[in-house]
Amino acid sequence: MKETLRSAAWLLRISWQQSRLKTAAALILVLGGAIAAPLMGLALKWLTNAAVAGDAATSGIAGVAVASCAMGVLTLGHFAHIAYFELSEINTLSAEQRLIALANGSAGIEHLERAEYADRLAVLEQEIQGIQEGFRAVLFLSGLGVAICLTGVLLALVNPLLLLLPLVAVPPLVAGQRAQLIVDRAREETAQDTRLAMHLFRLATGAAPAKELRVFRLQGEIKRRHAELWERTTRRLWRAQAKATVLRAAGQLVFAGGYVAGVLLVVNDAIGGHRSVGDVVLAITLAAQINQQISAAVLLLHILQRIARAYARLEWLEKYVAEREPRVADTAVPERLADGIRFEDVGFTYPGTDRVVLAGVNLHLPAGSTVAIVGENGAGKSTLVKLLCRFYEPTSGTITADGSDLARIPLDKWRERIATGFQDFARFEFVARQTVGVGDLPFVDDQSAVEAALDRAHAGDVVGRLESGLSTQLGKSYTDGTELSGGQWQKLALGRAMMRDLPLVLILDEPTSALDAEAEHNLFERYAEGARRVGQTAGGITVLVSHRFSTVRMADLIVVVADGHVVEAGPHAQLMRNRGLYSELYALQASAYE
Repeated sequence: MKETLRSAAWLLRISWQQSRLKTAAALILVLGGAIAAPLMGLALKWLTNAAVAGDAATSGIAGVAVASCAMGVLTLGHFAHIAYFELSEINTLSAEQRLIALANGSAGIEHLERAEYADRLAVLEQEIQGIQEGFRAVLFLSGLGVAICLTGVLLALVNPLLLLLPLVAVPPLVAGQRAQLIVDRAREETAQDTRLAMHLFRLATGAAPAKELRVFRLQGEIKRRHAELWERTTRRLWRAQAKATVLRAAGQLVFAGGYVAGVLLVVNDAIGGHRSVGDVVLAITLAAQINQQISAAVLLLHILQRIARAYARLEWLEKYVAEREPRVADTAVPERLADGIRFEDVGFTYPGTDRVVLAGVNLHLPAGSTVAIVGENGAGKSTLVKLLCRFYEPTSGTITADGSDLARIPLDKWRERIATGFQDFARFEFVARQTVGVGDLPFVDDQSAVEAALDRAHAGDVVGRLESGLSTQLGKSYTDGTELSGGQWQKLALGRAMMRDLPLVLILDEPTSALDAEAEHNLFERYAEGARRVGQTAGGITVLVSHRFSTVRMADLIVVVADGHVVEAGPHAQLMRNRGLYSELYALQASAYE
């Protein structure tokens, strides 16, 4: 209940921040509609007694009062809807923006690669859409609270024993809470299957996988697995809903028994001449209203409990991100590199696992050099890159830039001085100029800067084929958007990586996987020329990660990684003379081309 109250306060707070006038108007109108219902019972008592006494004038006035209350019940809630609907929409948008900020607010990417986080995020993404209903629930629960109190006072005036009626409403509330916990637990337990089923749905309906689905005749298999996951999920959720329904029904039966007993009590008093006919009408009306009020309160409370779970998950995410804030940063980023970057006994284990990815790495990346990192899949190449980008921090050892511990350099300042091109690059569906320009935000719309970056990436031919050049809208998310091939998207990503003119570190992690070997070789030759320029000016280091040994041989330093260790390092000629792992892998790949 504490979490529910906190989430209700949160919804009221963010609504108040959006618009005080609309929040106040919605609350006043809802409270007015809630109060009008028990007052209508009082007016009916007045009307009934006047009619029984044959008082036409009083009956007329009482009739107007009944009609006014009825109009209040029917219309005030509707006008409140006008005020709170827009606020609810904005609250949902605000929560989504908060979720986006938190998902991207961590210094690293650890949380994005963990199944536990993915499951929680999948549930949260679904629950956050209920915030629109959540604000409505807060408003109407407030109104129901006032209405129930007023109803209790009026019932006490008829017969103090009728005050027990709200008490018999406690079992439905308790049962409703227990039922909701059962449903929530089932949703959490099925989150992974739900996420997988959604992934399969996207596979079955997306354009990119369509070719392979048809060639390999996978449509039936995908459909079967999707159905199997949803059947398992639905079965688990159905069992939970069935248990929840039984609990709720039991609670409502308790209230129904109390309702019948209360009505019989007042009727008995009226037969004995202790109560008027109007009192019987009032008791029946109010007792029926209590039933409706409690039923509505239980339903609205369920909605609010779901929001409370979403709020709790948001708080968990905030705490999760806050705990992963970088350490105190008190060292300035070097203006230029004189010595270079050093890995000193660096080790790394992915959080939440015992799998050692890197161990005892000692490595010097000289300032102004071109460094190639090679090795078999899973050797630890990409982990080295992630540590350089500070997506993760080493679990042991230190990484230094000209003697300064990277962990003590402000993260945003460090990332301002690095540039990256990844194999799993993002496809930003902006106009082409911005798709490249976001690589250096201050110059996102700078035509000359973008063209220079594309030239350095040897990617100007892509823009030459676009109908409106750099002003072409990209992506099929837009009706008039232009879709590109995988290689074209990758070339624009490479252009994005070249936007920063003098980075201290340029990282190209399998950035040309969608290009043929010759195109990759030509590109890396140009990168080598650019690397020498950057090296001479800023001492910048260019780091290449590639499986193609014919390309990396031009690097000043080749680092060979195997099983999480650096097993060899040196220029191509030296490594070939050593006849170690590099020589063996190089010979294997060369023989394949022969």
